[in-house]
Amino acid sequence: MGLDSTKLRNMSSAELDKEEEQLRQGVWKLRLQMTTGQLQDPSKVTRARRDLARVLTIKRERARSAEVKGDR
Repeated sequence: MGLDSTKLRNMSSAELDKEEEQLRQGVWKLRLQMTTGQLQDPSKVTRARRDLARVLTIKRERARSAEVKGDR
């Protein structure tokens, strides 16, 4: 399995930003390997994209939470 959502929720915003950047680079590298025929396991791309989606979801939840608190 990829990244655990509870582990991600315990990260700070700066750590999440760093993780997002690493995952974006990882997805790009995996896609490049896939197009050049060097990737043995194509499911790695799917797992990396899902991990990236988890990070982005948590970042969006935090932004929405801050937005709601600011409206009150």
